[in-house]
Amino acid sequence: QVQLVESGGGVVQPGGSLRLSCVASGLTFSRYAMSWYRQTTGKERELVAALTSDGGSTNYADSVKGRFTISRDNAKKTVYLQMNSLKPEDTAVYYCKAVRSVYNTYWGQGTQVTVSS
Repeated sequence: QVQLVESGGGVVQPGGSLRLSCVASGLTFSRYAMSWYRQTTGKERELVAALTSDGGSTNYADSVKGRFTISRDNAKKTVYLQMNSLKPEDTAVYYCKAVRSVYNTYWGQGTQVTVSS
């Protein structure tokens, strides 16, 4: 059974930092591209950052470039999202996603990030 478990969310003041983690089990982690998405109420889920299976290539939403960094540790089966200089508009539920093919796509259950003074 595949599981993706996110952690690290919470409440932080504007300008602060958080590091999200997503631990995978039940799959060959090193074969999966990993990404982080976020969603707020009434809006579609949007891609925040993505990373290839070998960690060689990344992609970021324009709104987070220069502030967020995605990384992975294949030995720990974990993907991270380091979020710096957080803004109120970064408030959302953050989800990790593992993709190997159309038939091998998995989502975590999400972790809430709230940026507020």
